[in-house]
Amino acid sequence: MAQTATKLPVKTEGKGTSSPSLLPEWRPFESLRREIDQIFDNFHTGFWRAPAIPAVFDAQVVGPAADFAEHDKAYEVTAELPGLDAADIDVKFAHNTLTISGEKKEEKEEKKKDYYLSERRYGSFQRSFQLPDGIDSDKIEAKFNKGVLKVTLPKTEKAQNHVKKISVATK
Repeated sequence: MAQTATKLPVKTEGKGTSSPSLLPEWRPFESLRREIDQIFDNFHTGFWRAPAIPAVFDAQVVGPAADFAEHDKAYEVTAELPGLDAADIDVKFAHNTLTISGEKKEEKEEKKKDYYLSERRYGSFQRSFQLPDGIDSDKIEAKFNKGVLKVTLPKTEKAQNHVKKISVATK
């Protein structure tokens, strides 16, 4: 059984005006809501969030910028901690996790001026790195120089010699 199409009459207005259902809905508070949500999102991520990263990627950095490198005999973590002293930094290693934490304290100055503006950020931070097995925890070293923390995590002898050469046979 084939069905035939039924044609219905369509009423159109000849004055060029659009019907209200075709106009986009006017929402004056949507922009304001997005801006307020962004303010709260930035507040919860802490002061170590990288502002230069576009919101499209929504990167959430919850600690200082860091580099991680593996060498033949050790792993190395380098973290940027500008404006801090070695006494403000805490480095811990437990259960194959390296944790760098600390606090940047606000230094207040009372000056007799009409206003005070501070764009620098203060607060506490923490950054953790999950590391593989085979770290000699008794020989871990941390050095702090000119705002850069360098943590060296030596590998055990067994971890250093984990590469095994396998010969390839021909037919």
